[in-house]
Amino acid sequence: MRRFAVVAVLCSIAAAAVARNLTLDGTLTQGALIRGFAGPGARVTLDGRPVRVAPDGHFILGFGCDAPPRASLDVILRDGSRVHRVLDIVRRHYGVRRVENLPPAEVTPPPETAARARRETAEIDQAFGRQSDSVAFAAPLEWPVIGTITGVYGSQTFLHGQPRQPHLGVDVTAPAGTPVKAADAGIVSLAESGPFFAGGAVVIDHGYGLSTLYVHLQHIAVRLGDRVTQGQIIGDLGVTGRATGPNLHWELFWNGIRLDPALAVGPMPDSANLVHDQTPPK
Repeated sequence: MRRFAVVAVLCSIAAAAVARNLTLDGTLTQGALIRGFAGPGARVTLDGRPVRVAPDGHFILGFGCDAPPRASLDVILRDGSRVHRVLDIVRRHYGVRRVENLPPAEVTPPPETAARARRETAEIDQAFGRQSDSVAFAAPLEWPVIGTITGVYGSQTFLHGQPRQPHLGVDVTAPAGTPVKAADAGIVSLAESGPFFAGGAVVIDHGYGLSTLYVHLQHIAVRLGDRVTQGQIIGDLGVTGRATGPNLHWELFWNGIRLDPALAVGPMPDSANLVHDQTPPK
């Protein structure tokens, strides 16, 4: 019996060592981007779906605004050891944002304009769908512009009293012409000046399914396929597209899921980061 007890203890110690090889960084809540490390050669699945792991063992996970309360994470390490974790996802409570001063054609576009907007949205979604091998995703994000937060992630949107989809990004108000910077290094997968709702828009692919979107730019300083560094100017903040004032609408996207950029990047580095969630310029 003593021998079996010793074996059990050794197995327990080995399991603990395996678990220590798996690290997760981030708050497990709806809208969160989670950074993980499992060591080179690891295989990771989230709720049974494969998650890409970089050669050095880093990976990322994301949970949408309405993610269920639990997720199942399974990891097979290079030596064949297995780790299983049940992740408890904290539910968030979202506010309401009301926009009342848009032209009627931007609230309910005519059929030809609506068709154009759908095509342009599909192009943006296609840009989001890239799965490049860039490992820029592993670096912490930075705010692309410093200003006042006037629209927050997850809030239910009403345009002229009509309910619309939740606001799945962050709006930052600053003077028109303020330089907008790349939140991280990557490859420009979309650079368009004319989308109906977005106006000037740029998408940057940071690798492994992670992308950022920058909307309402009045000037675009990059082209499709450009490689950009973190902090590089990609355009100027403006009032293009469906906007009621100069602002940047910023989105974070992972494998088909829109995440909360503010959670990923941390507090705005400015004491003036007031939140006016009721009448944001978007």
